[in-house]
Amino acid sequence: MGKVKQSIYDVLRGKFFVSEDAFKNWRIIIFVVILLLFMISRSHSTDKKVLKIAELNKEIRELKAEFVDTRTKVTRLELESEIQKKVVKRGLLPSKNPPKKIKVIAQKIE
Repeated sequence: MGKVKQSIYDVLRGKFFVSEDAFKNWRIIIFVVILLLFMISRSHSTDKKVLKIAELNKEIRELKAEFVDTRTKVTRLELESEIQKKVVKRGLLPSKNPPKKIKVIAQKIE
């Protein structure tokens, strides 16, 4: 236990950084710091992308609602009763005689 306790005290006092093999320690520390900085930057980048995705999903929901509303309005405008109301204002009335079907019979030429 004494050796472990001494190692902990050495690290807390900074002997870890100034000992004979400190160069090896500094290389490891620099490598770990670079990895940590890289991880932090990736984390921030991921957070930005998640926020952008949430914003785009909200926009998609709004556009879908607008599409459904517009489609409903157009469907109403296409109804025969709505068209009749609009053309009556222009003086057009529905025909009193129903349309007749015209059948074309093709004759074979020999």
